[in-house]
Amino acid sequence: MPSQPHPDRLLPADPRVRAVARELYRSVRALPIVSPHGHVDARLLAEDGPFPDPATLLVTPDHYVTRLLHADGVPLGELGVGQGSLDERQARQVWRRVCEHWTIFRGTPVASWLEAQLAEIFGVTDRLSSATADATYDAIAARLAEPDFRPRALFRRFGIEVLATTDDPCDDLTAHRALADDPAWTARVLPTFRPDRYLEPGDQGWRDAVMRLGEVSGIDTSGYRGYIDAVEARRRHFIDHGATSADHSHADPRTDPLTEAETSRIYRDALAGRATEAETTAFRRHMLLEMARMSCEDGLVMTLHPAVRRNHHTPTLRRYGPDTGHDIPLRAEFTDALRPLLERYGTAHGFQLVLFTVDETVFSREIAPLAGFYPSVYAGAPWWFLDAPDAVRRFQRAVTETVGFSRTSGFVDDTRAFCSIPARHDMSRRLDCGFLAELVAEHRLDLDEAAEVAAELVTANPRRAFKL
Repeated sequence: MPSQPHPDRLLPADPRVRAVARELYRSVRALPIVSPHGHVDARLLAEDGPFPDPATLLVTPDHYVTRLLHADGVPLGELGVGQGSLDERQARQVWRRVCEHWTIFRGTPVASWLEAQLAEIFGVTDRLSSATADATYDAIAARLAEPDFRPRALFRRFGIEVLATTDDPCDDLTAHRALADDPAWTARVLPTFRPDRYLEPGDQGWRDAVMRLGEVSGIDTSGYRGYIDAVEARRRHFIDHGATSADHSHADPRTDPLTEAETSRIYRDALAGRATEAETTAFRRHMLLEMARMSCEDGLVMTLHPAVRRNHHTPTLRRYGPDTGHDIPLRAEFTDALRPLLERYGTAHGFQLVLFTVDETVFSREIAPLAGFYPSVYAGAPWWFLDAPDAVRRFQRAVTETVGFSRTSGFVDDTRAFCSIPARHDMSRRLDCGFLAELVAEHRLDLDEAAEVAAELVTANPRRAFKL
């Protein structure tokens, strides 16, 4: 059966409200995409090589897809995870696995995102199933052989104006420089400073990471002061290459301060392998405070999305590596955790802090009130496990009554799956327009006000929150 996405998908069911939502959606549907937080590799665009196959493009990098298939009994190895390049036989088999298990995605945003990608990018409208697996694979593969389906051509077709990547502090950022220096390239592809692994002395590999940091920065990191200088130097390197934000994710967002003597001692002990778990946790919490201090000085927006237990299943981590679908949310607490940071920097000129969460109980209780007082704080859009229709609607109702619309970040797609970017942003625009249409129907907003807000959520809000 055909699987063409419905033109009114995600809009309100009430016909009167839906008519208003349609009008609002038409006004923002074609606006450029501003993507301030994602995980697409800049080398994809710098090199502009053809995508190798449908599985490598649409399945393997998308943990939203692979994790649910894994839950349904499909080993990650059968989905190409951790295998590098696939030959044609392997890629076709990965695609068959998705098609054979397609019914497990019913009711999830993954299904609507993939259907939108297939129909609107590749012209494939057959519903995925074991019967259509080979035909749909062949149709997509044929498109990928055409010049119009190379990364840069699709980037322009998607209407992306700004794309932020996520990058290791030791990255030389040559792909970003190549794009910036290319006269044929007009869009902005910006690096994002992601220092998590350098702030966690309790993690395996931390010592090697900070030694590498010293090599890349040319600064001796055998002592705490040199370590701080090296981090600051790499931040400047990122700013020189266009970065506007630094991205942070830890098990909790606590920012408890230590004295320099304490941090120096823990740093030395951690390098020697003597620091306790309590000491390494205290060091990381202090360093999050230091990251805020650096953001006040160099202007990088600080984005924080804590409370996720990374790599929950150790055997999967060992076999397939990180970012393979088994990061699981934790409960979050922001009010007391961030108080030391906000006491120092919450009203500092130029400091900006965007707070994301996968614990939606804190939307109205903590994040919205913080954003409703501190001029530095923005309420980050629903992210990761919450970037789904019903969770987005709950966010809209939980946050807007406290902070309005201007103190929210705009949508972040947070994706490694390049072709899902337009589908995810389109979902957000439809949901925003549906919510605004309800406010118009309830006479809480005039139609012209709703239209202004709809456009600002797409363009002005992410530019303001991320200093774009």
